[in-house]
Amino acid sequence: MSKELDTLLTALYVLVDDHVVPPRVGRGRRPVFTDSELLTVAVAQVLLRFPGERRWIRHVHSDPHWRAMFPHLPKQSGYNKRLRKAEPLLGRAIWTLAACCPSWFDDLWMTDATPVPCGMSRETVKRSDLAGHANYGYCASHSRYYWGFKLYLVCTGDGMPVMWCLADPKIGEREVVAALLDNNHHLIREGQILLADEGFSGAEFKKLTASKHLRLLRPDPKDETYRNGNLGGVRQWIESVNQTLKGQLDLERHGGRTPTGVFTRVTQRLLAMATAIWHNWTTGVTSKRSLIAYDH
Repeated sequence: MSKELDTLLTALYVLVDDHVVPPRVGRGRRPVFTDSELLTVAVAQVLLRFPGERRWIRHVHSDPHWRAMFPHLPKQSGYNKRLRKAEPLLGRAIWTLAACCPSWFDDLWMTDATPVPCGMSRETVKRSDLAGHANYGYCASHSRYYWGFKLYLVCTGDGMPVMWCLADPKIGEREVVAALLDNNHHLIREGQILLADEGFSGAEFKKLTASKHLRLLRPDPKDETYRNGNLGGVRQWIESVNQTLKGQLDLERHGGRTPTGVFTRVTQRLLAMATAIWHNWTTGVTSKRSLIAYDH
């Protein structure tokens, strides 16, 4: 483990323990492995690129440094159950980290969707517990079909997650983002700008964003008069955020086999990215989404 990763995990543990995990009240046996430790270990697993929990737990138990930091870490089955039950804490931790960053107060938000494959064979599709939740979709960037979900993400300019959800790939993008904005309307500030792609064109969606005091900024389709141009430079920001999730945080290798498992593992990766961005703001690193110091 590098000094930078050790420092990041220590700072994250303190923040989560102070501001995310509610204080324990009442009687009963207190857990020897706390929720604050659980979230810290979950972030370390993603940053060190251990997509499988079994290998990760075996690595921690075999390393003296990790054993000293987390002496009561449960076995793989216990860790998996605790992590799935901590799904609300994962989201609360992301919002807490986001609120600590200067980018939280920026006027610009970005939104896009990226595939989250969950199976590669017909037999998997037929037998999976995700049947009825996941569906077939088309990934235009790779020119291929996949079976799984779509991750819809609304983030700040530096990539800090603000809103996110998993949806059936066959549901329209505008419909999903409209529901996402409606469910998280308390996070929207008046005058906020939402940067999106051409798929979010349409008078109905524009009217909906205006009703929530959002200014929609998207590339101009070819059949429209000039307004914003192609926005090619700024559109690369959200593409680079998706690439960080897929290329460095192994989003497509999540390993989830149930709806709760997939959502928990996806949120776990969003938390790891949010932690790195928050720590880079704290330490003054120029590239806020850089993971180089923490992935080894």
